Amino acid sequence: MEIEYPIKNAYSLTAESLEKNLSTSQTEGVSDAEALKRGKHFGLNSYKSQKQKSLWRMVLEQFKSPIVYLLFVAAFASLYFKNNIEAVAIFIVILINAIIGFFMELQARSSMKALREMDISYSKVIRNGKTIEIPSENLIPGDLLLLEAGDMVSGDGRIVFLNAFQVDESSLTGESFPVFKSLEIPTEKTESAHAQNMVYKGTAVLNGNAKAIVTGIAEETALGKISELVGSSVSKKTPLDLKISRLTKKLIWITLVMTTLFAVSGFIKGQPWLQILKTSIALAVAAFPEGLPIVVTVALAYGMLLMAKKHSIVKKLSSVETLGSVNVILTDKTGTLTENKIYVEVLSFPTEEIRVSIKNGTLEFKDARVEKSQLDLELLVRIGSLCNNAPLNPSTKDKKVYGDPVEISLLLLADAAGFSAKEAVIDFIRISEIPFSSKSKMMATLHKKGSDFNVSAKGAVENLLAVCTSIQLGDAVMDLTEEQRKKILESAEKLSASGLRVLAFAYLKSSEKPEEDYLKNLTYVGLIGFLDPPRADIKDAISDCRSAGIKIVMITGDHPMTALNIAKQVGITEPEDNNVISGIDLPESDLLKEDLTKRILNTAVFARTTPKQKLEIVAVYQKAGYIVAMTGDGVNDAPALKKADVGIAMGLRGTQVAKETASIVLKDDSFTSISQAVEHGREIFQNIQRFVIYLVSCNLSEIFIVTLLGFLAPAAMLLPLQILFLNMVTDVFPALALGVGKGDKTVMQRPPRDPKLDIVSNRNWLVIITYAALMTGSVVFSIFLCRVYVAADAIIINNVAFITLAFAQLFHVFNMSSIHSGMLKNEVTKNKLVWIALLLCFSLVFIVYVFPASRTALNLEFIPIKAWLIALLASMLPLFCVQVYKLVKRGKG
Repeated sequence: MEIEYPIKNAYSLTAESLEKNLSTSQTEGVSDAEALKRGKHFGLNSYKSQKQKSLWRMVLEQFKSPIVYLLFVAAFASLYFKNNIEAVAIFIVILINAIIGFFMELQARSSMKALREMDISYSKVIRNGKTIEIPSENLIPGDLLLLEAGDMVSGDGRIVFLNAFQVDESSLTGESFPVFKSLEIPTEKTESAHAQNMVYKGTAVLNGNAKAIVTGIAEETALGKISELVGSSVSKKTPLDLKISRLTKKLIWITLVMTTLFAVSGFIKGQPWLQILKTSIALAVAAFPEGLPIVVTVALAYGMLLMAKKHSIVKKLSSVETLGSVNVILTDKTGTLTENKIYVEVLSFPTEEIRVSIKNGTLEFKDARVEKSQLDLELLVRIGSLCNNAPLNPSTKDKKVYGDPVEISLLLLADAAGFSAKEAVIDFIRISEIPFSSKSKMMATLHKKGSDFNVSAKGAVENLLAVCTSIQLGDAVMDLTEEQRKKILESAEKLSASGLRVLAFAYLKSSEKPEEDYLKNLTYVGLIGFLDPPRADIKDAISDCRSAGIKIVMITGDHPMTALNIAKQVGITEPEDNNVISGIDLPESDLLKEDLTKRILNTAVFARTTPKQKLEIVAVYQKAGYIVAMTGDGVNDAPALKKADVGIAMGLRGTQVAKETASIVLKDDSFTSISQAVEHGREIFQNIQRFVIYLVSCNLSEIFIVTLLGFLAPAAMLLPLQILFLNMVTDVFPALALGVGKGDKTVMQRPPRDPKLDIVSNRNWLVIITYAALMTGSVVFSIFLCRVYVAADAIIINNVAFITLAFAQLFHVFNMSSIHSGMLKNEVTKNKLVWIALLLCFSLVFIVYVFPASRTALNLEFIPIKAWLIALLASMLPLFCVQVYKLVKRGKG
């Protein structure tokens, strides 16, 4: 059946008309067969991505470089002066450089594509009457979309059912105030973006839940039409890009100074202007590490893919660099530090407390039971089943279970206790719901059974007790006294102190329908203590972070004693440390006094906190100069995730809003993955810094040698083609191997890096200049030995200088190991790609000697064996000097 699509002014149609036009159902959705058909017809629910560069454009862009322009000038100048062989050689080198650059960019693009494919959002829909979860890009017109607090709306839709439904549409309208939705059809002309009975793609659900029939996907959404108008956007430079730009500018200034000095001295000496021009070009070629931008991209993409394989999807490149600087992690407790597998451990009634366990689907009592609690148990279990939004088949083993772990454990408790949750839901028909919110810390549902109305409620003990006026004592219902309130709170405190998460349960039975706000005048029934044990690997992960100079702070909405107990178990606080700040003790941020700010900075556990207080705690740490990583899962965590230097969202239990806001998404919600992400972030930056130092020191050595030989031995000076060949060999393969290597073992045993520092700090510049000077010295030393023991012939000296520098730069790769590593076994020698790169590069050096054309182009000749030995010996001197220095340094350390 053909459907009407796109639907114009869907907000003005009745739900029944829309249902007919889109051939769908408000309760069943579309059939699987129809969904498949529409998916093929309408395509994916995704915007047409900015047109990717064609392969031809990628090839052409390899020639868009000032260095390449200079080489073209040199090539045409050679043609002009009838030096055809040199011209052809320059063109060949330009082509080889372009081919290498093209394939590296292709690899980087492929890696980034693979990374993007890992970051897929999902939507819940009803198809064939069954609730399923699908990738949001597979949404089709007519789908029945299920929405709840924390979801990102994945398509435009007409609301057909809602409950306290509130949406943030600021991404679409620019208005910051939340929008309350209704089912009413607008009576007057309304802009589609403001229709109160519609939801729009890209907006965030703040509260409540709803069902909506999808009326628009991809470009046929309100946001899609805006995206079409925008066209393309200019990409923003990351901090790493800016640092590389600053580095490039420094290299340009160094080149200009050295070139000017050489040119002035050349004119003074009366050298031919063509020789000065060629040498200046050689200096320019020597100065700029052509492979730097591409190698950075490959290193980042490769590192991010490794992180993704270890459950950390990095969405923003800049976050990789920031990760290496993080010195405080503000982490949630549930699911991050704990297993997020909730077990019912204690049932606490006003007259007794029972420890229980569920084995093989049966409820077992660890203590002797009192018979009069049978009614209390039935009430408690029924409330837990009704005040619940988890699916009714939590015991299914072969399928993924969706829902809150606490609510799933309540359904399992009901079935294990012999009170069927499915039967309860059928007998008690749900009328409405007051959803849980971070402010109220309670949830309630209203049901009807026969002529009676029943309210079931659960929530934080102190909050729920505040709306209770009576108490269930066996078969009797009595007024709740202050003494009883105090006793219940003491019981809850005791359970929380033992590490349990505690919830209170209450109900109301009435012959008349309660008011809209039915969270009042309730009858208290009892408490349930839930056990959420710490993850097995969490203690080691926290220990690693603390060794790395990173402070771990727990921020949770749980009870202070529960939070403190878990914090002690996992090693966030010491056993004797009982310092915990509750949310009630935190005033507004502008009222924070100096002593309270100090206390916040010296506290590792925060409990009963609101999302606003999380935001304020982040601000306090940032104001104190910390680089903050923040974890979150809820829609109300989004502001704190955004404000933190690195926002980390939970991939399993996190809302789509949190995932969209965060820069990193953890696929397994584990703190261990955060620790590993920090370690990988440090490794990636260390790799980038390592190959930058390698590239710049090699290129600087070429500048030093060209300038020095220009003064001391102009006839033996390296030629532009020789320098370009060296750059092609050393700037790409060894640098790339360094860029994708593993970090040294001590990367998590050192304090975080200052993010304000450039890639190459002042200390690094001193190291680079030292490396460059050593390689320059080795070339000068080889020239000296060649003149004494071989010959003073200009070509032989030039060849020896060329071979010495080539080998010295290749051996220089091994100087990039950490000073903390061993001489023979370190992160560089263990890197197989380094050995492959060196084998390839040494082979290339020898290959150019094999073919006469390449020898002629590079001005090379067969030289005596003694000259080769001198070049090999001299090229090892920088490696020998650096390794001896590191050995002495390690001995002193």
